[in-house]
Amino acid sequence: MRSDSRMSGGELPAARRKAPNTVGLRAETRDGDDFFGGSALAPRLSRLIVCSVFTCLCLVAFLTIVNLRLGDGSVILALLCMVSLLLLQMTYVSPRAGNLLYGTRWYAVLLAQACLVYLPMFLFGQAWVGMPGFFAGSALLVLPVLPAVVVFALVVLSMAVLQLSYTGSAFDIMYTTVSTVITGLVVYGLSRLANLVAEVHAKRMRLAELAVAEERLRFARDLHDLLGYSLSAITLKSELAHRVVLQHPARAQDELGGILDISRTALADVRTTAAGYREMSLEGESDTVRSVLAAADVQTRMDIAVRDMPPKVGTVLATVLREGVTNLLRHSNARHCEITVRRHGNTARIDIVNDGVLEDGTAKKEPNELGGSGIRNLSRRVSELDGELLAGVEDGRFRLRASVPLPAEPVRG
Repeated sequence: MRSDSRMSGGELPAARRKAPNTVGLRAETRDGDDFFGGSALAPRLSRLIVCSVFTCLCLVAFLTIVNLRLGDGSVILALLCMVSLLLLQMTYVSPRAGNLLYGTRWYAVLLAQACLVYLPMFLFGQAWVGMPGFFAGSALLVLPVLPAVVVFALVVLSMAVLQLSYTGSAFDIMYTTVSTVITGLVVYGLSRLANLVAEVHAKRMRLAELAVAEERLRFARDLHDLLGYSLSAITLKSELAHRVVLQHPARAQDELGGILDISRTALADVRTTAAGYREMSLEGESDTVRSVLAAADVQTRMDIAVRDMPPKVGTVLATVLREGVTNLLRHSNARHCEITVRRHGNTARIDIVNDGVLEDGTAKKEPNELGGSGIRNLSRRVSELDGELLAGVEDGRFRLRASVPLPAEPVRG
């Protein structure tokens, strides 16, 4: 006989338990796609937008330098500095937005970026005042909060001082200060947004994978439980028909009819399980159980005192009934079984008690049977309705009990 930890056997599929709607998930994903090629391209598209905006910011400064007519060498130098700044920004800094950077390597990257935004000012002067905003934004992206705010403020202040040395105009100083703040915040905001898009896309894909895995697990578990019970009943009735076919052909014919009924029911259950939706009747299941136990020469006393239960509760109790009888047939030498379904307050409770517990406490295995996870799966199903499942040996008899709360009845005025 099985114990709490070793008990196994077939169980029925969860009642009215809808599988994760992977079809709906894919449909929702398609509805959220845009004309740029769908949600799968969202991270790449966000990076492309960030790169385009940063390039346009640099292009404004580059056109200003070209307009100064400083010579081809100065123009090439400005272009090289801007390309290097963009490469640092897009390769090292922006992809790591929100991740604090430590170590000599990363401080060297920030130092290199600071040199690229400040040193060219000695040559290009006021035409380069738009570039330090990149460094200010990078500080907000990769440094801890306090150092980031301090560096950002120092960059903005330095640009105000440099503009004061260039023209001394209050308007120019205000314009340069505001421009630096805007550039820094644009760099920070777009980089963070692009990273958030990538994170959301990755989590969305992960959720889709989990939904598919859950659906596969549900189908595998339900199929195992259905076939476990049905095949056990078919095997039992087939053995009985084989024994009595010569002496009692009429009874053998009755058993063969029962086998056909169980087979048809199993086929319908498998089809319903594939559709992801199945509701069971406790009354109908009790009739089947009574027939199967009678074929196994198990004296059964059945008392079902709860009627008109909610479909979910009734199906879970039918699940417990099927699991208990399946374990009785597979893992005991039972000759007597008591099945009761009663209401205790706002709880519906089913008790299945049988004798035939093996003295060594081990389960009676069928040939090539590796055991199952029926009780563990059943416990999960019961817990989904905030119920409780208990199983164990009491006074030489095995008891399986499930308690499921009933929904509160509406108050009628």
